[in-house]
This record gives sequence, C-alpha cells and structure tokens, in this order.
Amino acid sequence: MELLNAARAVRDNAHAPYSGFKVGAALRAGSGRVYTGCNVENASYPEGTCAETGALAALVAAGETEITEVAIIADSPEPITPCGGCRQRLAEFGSGQVPITMATLSGDVKADTLGALLPGAFSSQNLSKG
Repeated sequence: MELLNAARAVRDNAHAPYSGFKVGAALRAGSGRVYTGCNVENASYPEGTCAETGALAALVAAGETEITEVAIIADSPEPITPCGGCRQRLAEFGSGQVPITMATLSGDVKADTLGALLPGAFSSQNLSKG
C-alpha cells in the first residue's frame, strides 16, 4: 500500500495539459527506498515521458540499479498497464518476478508480474558479444 500511496501522491504533479491523463508510478529499489515519477507531456507528443520512466530516472540518478516492486495509478475506468516501452525499461532493472500493482483512483486494483506483462523480454543476454 505504501507504493500505491506514493504513486497516488506524485500523480498530482503530472504535467498533462494535452491529454489530461495523469499517471503516477512508484518503484521500490533493492535497497528498500522508494522512487516516484509522473508523466510529463510535451507539445511535441512523442517527446513526453511516462511516469515509470521518470521513476526509473530517479532510481538511477540515486545510484540504484535494481527494482523489486512497482505501483502505477491513473484516473481510468480500469487499471492501466505500463506501455510496451516502459515494460522493457522496467525489465532492464528487475526480474520477471517483480510484482506490478496497477490501480485506479476509484480503488480498482490489478496485480501481475513483470514477466507476465513482458514475456520473452529482450535483455543484455540477447546482445552479441562478438
């Protein structure tokens, strides 16, 4: 519940003047610390950033490289999942067993794992070393 509350709090800071769709995310690092992020839109639509990306940037800026839990919240009819790009970004820092809690402001909650949301994730093991 701590992560969901942190995601809810940071969601209010989202910069979403174009879509009006504010999203908050919170990540628990291997150290136990919590990092948050919110979506930041830009008039040049593809140049905005997702909430999960912002939280990951805060985690990395603090010198951490592992996530153990994720929470995402939005004002939507049903819980939203991370977009495909964010799923891949999360997989860079967490295993397939990382729990992801997705929620709405009205209290609907869905839980899954990163591996279930991104089966066959691309990883550094897929890169050719030769």
